[in-house]
Amino acid sequence: MLMRTAIQSTSSRGAATLRGRNGLPVGPHACGSALDLMGAPMPFARNVEIFGENEPAEYLYKVVSGAVRTYRVLNDGRRQVGAFILPGDMFGLEAGETHAVSAEAITDSIILVIKRSAIVALAERDAEVARQLWALTAQELARAQNHMLLLVRNAQERIASFLLEMAARTPASTSVELPMSRQDIADYLGLTIETVSRTLTQLEEQAAIALPASRRVVLRNRLALSRLNA
Repeated sequence: MLMRTAIQSTSSRGAATLRGRNGLPVGPHACGSALDLMGAPMPFARNVEIFGENEPAEYLYKVVSGAVRTYRVLNDGRRQVGAFILPGDMFGLEAGETHAVSAEAITDSIILVIKRSAIVALAERDAEVARQLWALTAQELARAQNHMLLLVRNAQERIASFLLEMAARTPASTSVELPMSRQDIADYLGLTIETVSRTLTQLEEQAAIALPASRRVVLRNRLALSRLNA
């Protein structure tokens, strides 16, 4: 309740900076800028929950810095990580009124928090904002579908696909700094942490990757990884 009160307070202050004398959003055709101005940046420490499963979906979120994981806890107590959210990514957009998953900061993060009702109101006035929200929804659906298909592959194929995905989402595409732990990766790929570690070692022995540090992966042979991902 205290965190939600803080979000409401800072979100109201952030929204006030968006509006001009006529009460309309400034720069309505710049969706990213408009949404950024509508939000308020909030710090979340490592492993702190941003929202929980089945909680009211009152806000939309954007990662400014750090990283976020979304997940569900299964009936048997196991955790299934659904997505990794990186800087520039938005998350928390739901079709219903409650969140289907929980979200936690993987590292110390700055998250832009935007009131959902304000975004909906803006989208009703601005077709470009509505289009961007539709694109975001389609992107999340495609990502969920790809993740589902990934889980039927063998361990090497899952790891190769994951590394290529992370490389595509980071500026330095041949060297990937992974913010998440190997346990996070295991829970995302439906593997054990031992299998993740063993598979990474196998790919290193095959000269497909190099592991100069526990969370740094160099893609030495992208073609070999792509073949596993085919």
